[in-house]
Amino acid sequence: MRTSTTTGEKIVTSAGPIPQQQGLTTGLAELSPAYFGLVMATGIVSLAAFMMEHQTLAAALFYLNIGQYAVLCVLYGLRAWRYPRRFFGDMVAHLTGPGYFTTVAGTGILASQFMVLEENITIGGSLWLLAVLLWTCLTYTIFTAFTVRQEKPTLDKGITGGWLLAVVATQAVSVSSALLAARIDQPYRLELNLVALSMWLWGGMLYIWMMSLIFYRYAFFRFSPGDLAPPYWINMGAMAISALAGSLLILNAPHAPYLSSLLPFLKGFTVFYWATGTWWIPMLLLLGIWRYGYRRFPFTYDPLYWGAVFPLGMYAACTWQMDRAMEFGFLTPLPRAFLYIALFAWAITFFGMLRAMFRSLTGMMSA
Repeated sequence: MRTSTTTGEKIVTSAGPIPQQQGLTTGLAELSPAYFGLVMATGIVSLAAFMMEHQTLAAALFYLNIGQYAVLCVLYGLRAWRYPRRFFGDMVAHLTGPGYFTTVAGTGILASQFMVLEENITIGGSLWLLAVLLWTCLTYTIFTAFTVRQEKPTLDKGITGGWLLAVVATQAVSVSSALLAARIDQPYRLELNLVALSMWLWGGMLYIWMMSLIFYRYAFFRFSPGDLAPPYWINMGAMAISALAGSLLILNAPHAPYLSSLLPFLKGFTVFYWATGTWWIPMLLLLGIWRYGYRRFPFTYDPLYWGAVFPLGMYAACTWQMDRAMEFGFLTPLPRAFLYIALFAWAITFFGMLRAMFRSLTGMMSA
């Protein structure tokens, strides 16, 4: 067994002992399974900026995201090749396995960027296919492994908000499917809308299952500052992306008769998802104040912090699209405010990442 520490949590996998190595090799071996959260966060902030007519900013983040996605694909590939036991061991561990769903969500969001910002259906559709393939492989690999493994952690040690990345990944496929359906004609438009609808429903089912366990863990087990890792913001982000997917299905309804017949259901659940996500925001802020203010938990860069940036950008995007789909007309100031909050959080986290990388390189050179 091996243990590693991330944001105050101990992660146990069956990947074997950690060899004592230095420099880039150590960095590659310890690469977080959830690092595609960087792509998720950058991508959704870019999309939200584009929706609110900040085209230059949206384009800059889009091109940055292409580079980040390519680099992370190479690093993940190298890690799987050099450290297969650790790469796949993390995949079937309760605390680290769900982090791999960031690859699905990141791929789906980049696909959405290509379709929305560039109207590039060829690349966007190819990335959509890759997201579907990744979702299928990871969903049934991870949850099958969790089910059949002999040694399992207790609930308070084995579940975090990171499990909701499975919901985010599912809804990212729904969002990209709906966007693709809106940009192509028959014979595939109806089928893609059905895929988007099915993924939207599956994501809602997963959220209810997982959130029940997470809330139970909140209320009935001892809770320390180290337990409140940044992915707990996915509690809100999972609902925000569900609201975004629902809004896109509402907008697609005129081109799919079965969606038109479901409009009251789509609208009701979209508002339900948005309202649930909104409820989480004050709760998470209060828990953050308790963690960093009252309990003085150290605030240092961790790749998991991208899991806190993403929900802020997603809330801005989903509120903007829901206001448009539901024809409310009075929510416009809210997504604009959250876009600026998400941009600030993204910039702080990105600076922290660059600072951590610079320190790592300096340490390597001095060694």
